[in-house]
Amino acid sequence: HLLFSMIIPIAWLERVPTYKEQQEQLEGRDLSTYGFLGYPLLQAADILIYKAGAVPVGEDQLPHVELTREVARRFNRLYGYVFPEPKGLVVEAARVPGTDGRKMSKSYGNAVALTDDADTIYNKLVRMVTDPRRQRRTDPGDPKDCPAFRLHEIYCTSQERAELAAGCRSASIGCVDCKKVMIRHVQEELAPIQQRRSELAARPDVTRDVLSDGRRRAAEAAEATMVEVRTGMGL
Repeated sequence: HLLFSMIIPIAWLERVPTYKEQQEQLEGRDLSTYGFLGYPLLQAADILIYKAGAVPVGEDQLPHVELTREVARRFNRLYGYVFPEPKGLVVEAARVPGTDGRKMSKSYGNAVALTDDADTIYNKLVRMVTDPRRQRRTDPGDPKDCPAFRLHEIYCTSQERAELAAGCRSASIGCVDCKKVMIRHVQEELAPIQQRRSELAARPDVTRDVLSDGRRRAAEAAEATMVEVRTGMGL
């Protein structure tokens, strides 16, 4: 990260979309720091030091992968080929909405955590914003304008989505009852993750051994890359 910061123009970092977006969204916080500006470059270092060929990301993180590709390209041009240019792997659920309709982010305080229990998940998602036209139970809505329905598209079956969409448009189902179907699926998907986490928490020695082994293998791979980097830069 330090070496990259010596060769990457500040303008490259300032044009990253998430930099501007979070400056607008996170009011009351001073984001005029290099730590915030340079975070995508730190991500690039994390990716490139292991010579990753592909990186699974959400849609909003694709610009960070593109920056990483530019960093690799610039280094290779200046010092000789060391880094492959990774590609971003975007899954079907490329952008997950938060409880307030914005993208889900811990920074925005609108996220469902993997560690949340079933009751916490319910309480968060049952209050999730919906189509603003549905002020009353009898008001018809449109799933296309409902942030909560994006989670239905991710978690619910096609038959459930069709039935709930029809109920929304005809106002034959209320928003809370509609969201309960989606919430059940979210709870079911997170349950085995939470169970596995609980099992690992009860066996800290096993967890430490796994982390230690991963750290060792990662350090070996990283050092091999750094040898190439220092040699190319004449350090």
